[in-house]
Amino acid sequence: MPITCDCLIIGGGIAGIGLAAHLGAERSTVVLEMEDAPGRHATGRSAAIFIRNYGNATLRALNGASVEVLAGGGGFAETGFLSPRGELVVAKADEMERFSAYLQGADGLEEIPVAEARRLFPILSDDHVAAAHEAGAADIDVDRLLQAYLRAARHAGSRLETSARVSAISRKGDVWRVEAGGETYEAPVLVNAAGAWADTVASLAGLSPLGIQPYRRSAAILPAPEGMDVSSWPAVVSASEAWYAKPEAGKLLVSPADEDPLEPQDAWPDDMVLAEGLDRFEKATTVSVTRVERSWAGLRSFALDRTPVAGFSDQADGFLWLAGQGGYGIQTSPALSRLAADLILGRTPALAPAVVAALDPGRFNA
Repeated sequence: MPITCDCLIIGGGIAGIGLAAHLGAERSTVVLEMEDAPGRHATGRSAAIFIRNYGNATLRALNGASVEVLAGGGGFAETGFLSPRGELVVAKADEMERFSAYLQGADGLEEIPVAEARRLFPILSDDHVAAAHEAGAADIDVDRLLQAYLRAARHAGSRLETSARVSAISRKGDVWRVEAGGETYEAPVLVNAAGAWADTVASLAGLSPLGIQPYRRSAAILPAPEGMDVSSWPAVVSASEAWYAKPEAGKLLVSPADEDPLEPQDAWPDDMVLAEGLDRFEKATTVSVTRVERSWAGLRSFALDRTPVAGFSDQADGFLWLAGQGGYGIQTSPALSRLAADLILGRTPALAPAVVAALDPGRFNA
């Protein structure tokens, strides 16, 4: 006999688990995760920082709508998931156009003298000509956030099925039937929270893919510069996003900010791409990279307009997209999970109508 529920979620990353937590006990829910534990891919490989001014106008609205949960716990934890960090945006002369664009419409981002930026980030090279500081940027405890969502979902009766790779999806009357991990599941609502595999899931369900493209993003852990305590340094990103860095457990996390399109997979860093990015970091600072302690890569998946997709499909009843979060999935998860729950439960979304419309998958039919 098939396992039945009200809502079946494909994908056990921050999006799928967050939605299960926000649905609470109002809908019986099963989350299907193809790996042996949740959060193995994009969630577990995030840079783990909240930057309110990161992304386009829709994403900035989602960032703002997520603060209540991230900073205060939002009922999922007694305390928030953020710790102070701050972020610097720095620019050389040839990056000023991108620097000015980043500042447009920003909230809580203050342009500061380069000398002040160098005080905050002492290894910044002398050829930078502009800087801005977002004091409110903060580290996110991603694992604690994911575990808080998991506890809330389980307390409400949701089930997480791991090692449950989806092999077939069909529609039977008003119910979706999914074959995964040797079991059959049925539910009237099917949520596509499959991250890099979102278009693959849509195709299995007989829907047209939306063009959600996974891109590789690499990172490396470097030793802290000799004799320097980096613990209070802010995260730093070049205005052209040629590299970024942030303190990580007494060391430096450095990324080449690469964005190479790949098929959905368990991503690994490309040695040449990583080396080129670390060279850009060297040229923007006063340090030499002599040792890489470890490196990794993950996939950030974007829709064509670089905006997440959250809403019911107009191609099939009961199919809800929750995908295309790109590099913003952790910091927008409270707002996007709440929106998906509002739509499933028939509630008026807490987000502004213009934001909801900007996220709707039907926008690609225009």
